[in-house]
Amino acid sequence: MRQMVIDGVVINDDSDCYVVAEIGHNHQGSLERCKELFRLARECGVQAVKLQKRDNRSLYTREMYDRSYENENSFGATYGTHREALEFGRSEYQELQRYARELGLTFFATAFDIASADFLAQLNMGAYKVASGDIRNIPLLRHVARLGKPVIVSTGGATFEDVERAYETIMPINDQLAILQCTAGYPAAFEELDLRVITTYREHFDVVIGLSSHDNGIAMAPVAYVVGARIVEKHFTFNRAAKGTDHPFSLEPVGLRKMVRDLRRVRSALGDGVKKVYPSEQGPILKMSKKLVAARDLPTGHVLTAEDVALKSPGDGLPPHMLDVVVGRTLLRPLKADDTIQLAALGQGEAA
Repeated sequence: MRQMVIDGVVINDDSDCYVVAEIGHNHQGSLERCKELFRLARECGVQAVKLQKRDNRSLYTREMYDRSYENENSFGATYGTHREALEFGRSEYQELQRYARELGLTFFATAFDIASADFLAQLNMGAYKVASGDIRNIPLLRHVARLGKPVIVSTGGATFEDVERAYETIMPINDQLAILQCTAGYPAAFEELDLRVITTYREHFDVVIGLSSHDNGIAMAPVAYVVGARIVEKHFTFNRAAKGTDHPFSLEPVGLRKMVRDLRRVRSALGDGVKKVYPSEQGPILKMSKKLVAARDLPTGHVLTAEDVALKSPGDGLPPHMLDVVVGRTLLRPLKADDTIQLAALGQGEAA
């Protein structure tokens, strides 16, 4: 049975969808704003909140770090200073851990490099995320797997062979793996979401499968659940018009709340596959269904023909499927038009 356990929460085919609010750097470098996003995410009903951790000096080439980054979404004159302005250090992460525990949330982060993975390991994170851009980063995949905590890997921009390679790298070390279908467009076009890949992954990999959703909207998450996703990661913000590249395709609280609500409803609505009749159906079905009644006044001793029987509502008598049972039977008492036909009022007799 495919199963993952994060912070005591069991994720498997029978479970609710595990929803991760991806905050990334939508906190804009503000610890208090990040805590507020944690609080709002918890109110929306998610199980986990996630950030992104980078060791910027070692992650980027000097050229990229020093590259000019003057634009409306910039928090620094160069790309490096922009990224540093959005990066939290140890004290911020420790405060966020404390606050997440207080809220009853699981808090973890994406490790973009080995130094960041070690930073997160020192904080004893409950899980680790590996971003789509590192699906081919075998050294990082091995390193994160060896940390011994659940590993969630996104597969945007990857071929199936890339995903197989990542799976074969991680599983011998750590079988607590989840693979997320992802399209690394920001936002991703609906026609590029390829949600049926979730089914493909389930057929090939005996691990929890999910969706990292970069589309605009909430409708695709329930669809993903129906085809087998049990983790959904969705970017989350306080304001889609805020400064920063991720805000436009993130959900605001009202959207995230509705998405979580719909995911819970989907699980309930799918049921157990057993067809059943509910008490709530009895009244409407009685009113809408039909019964066998006399089509006209009929005398005692009359042998019923199909033309003598009408099908009318409400359905509080013999159902229409019993028409062949009553045709050919003899009336033991007279019937008036619209009288309900009852088996007790019929003798044996033969069809005319």
